Amino acid sequence: MEPVFVLLHVVMAIINFSRGNWTACTLRGESAYPQLSKDGDIIVGGIFPFHSRWEITDSSYLVKPPPLKCMSLDFRGFQFSQSLIFAIEEINNSPSLLPGVTLGYKIYDTCGLTAVGVQVAMALVNGNDESVSDEPCTKPTQVQAIIGETYSSVSMAVAKSIGPFSIPLISHFSTCECLSDKRKYPSFLRTIPSDYHQSRALAEMVRHFGWTWVGAIRRDDDYGNSGMAAFTEAAEQLGICLEYSLPYFRTYSQGKVMRIIEQIKSSTSRVIVGFVDNFDLQMLLDVLFEHNITGYQWVGSEAWIFDPELATLDKHNILQGAIGLSIAKTEVTGMKDFILNIKPLKTAGNAIFTKFWEVLFNCKYTELNDLEDSLMCTGKEKLSEIENTFTDMSLMPIFINVYKGVYAVAHTLHELLGCKATCPTMKQPDPLTFLEQLKIVHFKTKEGEEVYFDKNGDPAARYEVINWQTSKEHQNEFVTVGLYDSTLPYNSRLTLNMSSIVWAKSTKKVPISVCSENCPPGTRKAVQKGKPVCCFDCIPCAEGEVSNVTDSVECNQCYEDSWSNLQRDQCVKKETEYLSYEETMGIFLSVVSIIGAVITLVILIIFFKYKNTPVVRANNSELSFLLLFSLTLCFLCSLTFIGRPSEWSCMLCHTAFGITFVLCISCVLGKTIVVLMAFRATLPGSNVMKWFGPPQQRLSVLAFTLIQVIICVLWLKISPPLPFKNINVYKEKIILECHLGSSIGFWAVLGYIGFLALLCFILAFLARKLPDNFNEAKFITFSMLIFCAVWITFIPAYVSSPGKFTVAVEIFAILASSFGLLFCIFLPKCYVIVLKPEKNTKKQLMGKMANK
Repeated sequence: MEPVFVLLHVVMAIINFSRGNWTACTLRGESAYPQLSKDGDIIVGGIFPFHSRWEITDSSYLVKPPPLKCMSLDFRGFQFSQSLIFAIEEINNSPSLLPGVTLGYKIYDTCGLTAVGVQVAMALVNGNDESVSDEPCTKPTQVQAIIGETYSSVSMAVAKSIGPFSIPLISHFSTCECLSDKRKYPSFLRTIPSDYHQSRALAEMVRHFGWTWVGAIRRDDDYGNSGMAAFTEAAEQLGICLEYSLPYFRTYSQGKVMRIIEQIKSSTSRVIVGFVDNFDLQMLLDVLFEHNITGYQWVGSEAWIFDPELATLDKHNILQGAIGLSIAKTEVTGMKDFILNIKPLKTAGNAIFTKFWEVLFNCKYTELNDLEDSLMCTGKEKLSEIENTFTDMSLMPIFINVYKGVYAVAHTLHELLGCKATCPTMKQPDPLTFLEQLKIVHFKTKEGEEVYFDKNGDPAARYEVINWQTSKEHQNEFVTVGLYDSTLPYNSRLTLNMSSIVWAKSTKKVPISVCSENCPPGTRKAVQKGKPVCCFDCIPCAEGEVSNVTDSVECNQCYEDSWSNLQRDQCVKKETEYLSYEETMGIFLSVVSIIGAVITLVILIIFFKYKNTPVVRANNSELSFLLLFSLTLCFLCSLTFIGRPSEWSCMLCHTAFGITFVLCISCVLGKTIVVLMAFRATLPGSNVMKWFGPPQQRLSVLAFTLIQVIICVLWLKISPPLPFKNINVYKEKIILECHLGSSIGFWAVLGYIGFLALLCFILAFLARKLPDNFNEAKFITFSMLIFCAVWITFIPAYVSSPGKFTVAVEIFAILASSFGLLFCIFLPKCYVIVLKPEKNTKKQLMGKMANK
């Protein structure tokens, strides 16, 4: 228990010491002092990187490390400071904004380091400049708000540190999307758009150019990693794949840099998206040229795409044709002249000003003997005689972002202090109250530009699309070739002037950077196994499927009445097939049908002309005439099967065929029975003919035909044949046919015809050797043999024939059986009547019978 008591004694001692010294304020560590400052009623802080590099030392952690030594003075930090000073001077001189209240400023150097940024931010929040104060520790003289920092990583650390104190941090150049998280960074706001919008704008621009296979280099910090993560997410949504995404930082070893170079050289993509800053690319340019990494199309973020110093250093045109996003250009009257007037810098901070002057004019405030390559500073050097980063005003949109941040603070103070003609109080508002009012501030600059923050503390995102081009004087210049406005509808956000863009190889043709060529219409994409979705094979659509767009992921099935064309890119109406009068087969069958009907009519005429001759009278002229009439109908009914099926033609063709054939077979059956009865009548004592005379013959024909009529009526009543589009026989064709309706009805009609034909054949076969006139029973036997043979072979042929050939088979069966009956029964008689009239006599006929 002794260690516990010892610990309690230590804690109590610390508490008692604290109570005894509550009136003294002691700052731990080294004090941080502003580089530029000016007193005022309310102080605005500023943190900018006045240096771009620092001295790297090995820390042993055994002794206290030496103070950080910043190197390489960066003029951009001075330009940002001048922008802040300009805004404060303008506000202090304004009669309408914060009248009677003066704003002061304290501007610190962060050296671009997170640790230094947090240190100077805490110095601004604390407000005590001395290490020890005899004054009682009351509320410190803290700043109202802090303008800065430039780098996202530094801003993240600072915002997280000062967030609990509700001190606003308004950044002009920190674009990391992560800073929009108000749970982590509740007091962070910015006047530059978030990378959330920039990343999506870059992805939309890349997709607009058709680049679906790109590489990426990102700064290995929060800015680069977060920005690239947002870009990757947006790119995937737009169908863009990253072949590689490589981290890079300026302090990387040569081995790490070489791995990056090897990755780029082995890649197939021709577009590189750079989410880095200008210093990163400055150090990479020589390495890229050394390894012949040229001719790539670079796509840049706003951190480097419009940096003139980088463009000047790109002597080998590595970045020629680069395209990217920059903050939309704006102007503030008087700012440019103020920035170039370096007197305010001298007034605000003499110590830093001397160093600034030496670097600006490349001279030294030392004795000539100590100088080597530099000149002696006279103090009368003119800024108009030099041209360097400080005199370059290409970053004016960023300077104006600093200006807008200061004015946001001023307008918020104006509202909270209740300023009218003058401000009734100069008391500094409570930080939390000020922060909440700052979030909803909405004002216009003197140039008419609206300034406000959304719920995440971000402004509206508006970008210019910048293209690196080379002028006729071989000078790099940044040409605006488009605009992006996130406040517009999705399809209208990005506008580009394609004709004015110069690409990496100085051509007007958009470079190609795809893993696989676009799949043309008529194909679909099939992702290659183990590769990103942008790497795919183009698979032709199957029959009956189409794709009518490029890079379709699937083929769409055509409707039932449509089929894919040969290119598989369009559904076309299926070809309709039916036995037409216009095609060869239809014409042939029609001609044969008509010829058969004509021959039948000619025979009918012959028989009618010679109706009183022995041959005609001996063969039952009444049944012969009826048979010829029915045969004519049989020939003609085949025509109803030809042509486009309709409701009436479907019902007519089958019923007409069934009834006319039954009428025909009934007549043949009657003639057969007459032959049998005639033979019986010649026998002594037979009186059979009186039982099958003409009345009975007509009645039998009528009865047999009536049965078929009843079958057909029932068929039509219950389930009649109707037109039908058959899509099952051919995939690419529609067969127009007559659906049978009731198969039972159809086969009942055929079965009844077959029954009568079989009966007729049996009777004729029995009477084939009877001594009839001209042996008609034998001719009937032949005709019925042909008839039965035709219809027996018809059944399998009908069932197996596809499409219009089914109809052709049925017509052929009708014509073949009709011609069989016609020729076998009537051709021998016509031969005698026309060519052998000497045999057409009663004597000849009786003589033949006597011989038999």
